Amino acid sequence: MLTPAVSGVRFPLFLAVMSAFCVLDAKESCGQQAGEAKPAAAVSYYRSVRPILQRNCSGCHFAGKREGGLSVTSVAELLKGGDGGAAAVTGKPDEGTLIGNVSGEDPEMPLNGTPLKPEQVLVLRTWIEQGCIDDTPPAVEKVVSAENPPVYTRSPLVTSLDYSPDGRLLAVTGYHEVLLHTLDGSAPPRRLIGRAQRIESVAFSPNGELLAVAGGTPALFGELQLWNVAEGKLLHSLTIGTDSLFGASFSDDGSLVSVGGADNRLRVIRVESGEQQMRMDAHADWVLGTAFSLKNDHVISVSRDRSMKLSIVSNGQFVDNITSITPGALKGGLADVQRLPGAEEVLAGGADGEPRLYKIFREKARQIGDDFNLIRAYRRFEGRVTDLDISKSGALFVAGSSGAVTGAARVYTTADPNKVVDLPGISGPVFAVSMRP
Repeated sequence: MLTPAVSGVRFPLFLAVMSAFCVLDAKESCGQQAGEAKPAAAVSYYRSVRPILQRNCSGCHFAGKREGGLSVTSVAELLKGGDGGAAAVTGKPDEGTLIGNVSGEDPEMPLNGTPLKPEQVLVLRTWIEQGCIDDTPPAVEKVVSAENPPVYTRSPLVTSLDYSPDGRLLAVTGYHEVLLHTLDGSAPPRRLIGRAQRIESVAFSPNGELLAVAGGTPALFGELQLWNVAEGKLLHSLTIGTDSLFGASFSDDGSLVSVGGADNRLRVIRVESGEQQMRMDAHADWVLGTAFSLKNDHVISVSRDRSMKLSIVSNGQFVDNITSITPGALKGGLADVQRLPGAEEVLAGGADGEPRLYKIFREKARQIGDDFNLIRAYRRFEGRVTDLDISKSGALFVAGSSGAVTGAARVYTTADPNKVVDLPGISGPVFAVSMRP
């Protein structure tokens, strides 16, 4: 049975259809003697220390993971420390593990990440010297974790949905979490709670054993989480860039996962190790959707820059614009891309409201003004296309749309643009759809 799931604003979850661096700039007082050292200005934990730790450390050291027994999500956790002892010792920066691990010519941490800048290390050191003062506002003291899950006062905005390959589970995004619904009602939803505030994309691996979760905390960091579905265990929490991630997609063999970002970049990550396979920087705006070619040797990305680009997985080389490069051919940015099962064809949609099916690979030389790769276009929505999903057979696909205050969802017949079914009962914008296998 093919059952689309749809999400919108306050809509039922599914239907049976510079890091912040405090500048040490103390002014001389009237009584300061010539030649005396200026005292360092007070370093704020909340405004200066916490952002450094969030961007560089908390992917492996938070309540849900605690590598080495350490969490860095609060002052209390830093003072408590982990297996190696306290991360911070009040007034004594060289006695805790934190400064030693992030300092020197070849620092141990962040593991496999970019070393902290000297000025960032200085912020941490100065804060510890000044007494590890916690100035976290009371309203944000509580850190969301498995022990302290989100509490909702209204229905959350659902940004992404995905059915498991066997059709038994539906992954639904929330705040700091993904909820796994068992569709036969045999168990309550399981909550996969992570670090990122906003979850923008969820995708099951082809065998259903893993769940990729892409998102981040806007203007602070992007995060890709990889979860073991059966155990509800977080395998990787990868901090990527300084803003949110979008459009997670697995290769057909499940060995790679691709994501786009608000930093205008496409990345491919190795699932087993969590290491970056490649990065492509040719887009000029946010990359919102990704998909792999049939042979998993190319990756397709769509962006708010009004282009759909083809790149080589092995080295990140940009190959071609799949869509027309003629100015005005596309009336706005693209929001999503999905590959047709068993074919080198992709479905894309975005701001102009018209889903389109394209060949992935160009078969003749490009001419200005052509849109050679276009196979067919489908009935246009009044609003923009927000999300797409294709049935397991490829015969049907579902599309969601949002306007200023309204929305819609439709099921299309892939081979016949004239066969369309409008899904009833939708009164608000739709941001996520998924087709049940």
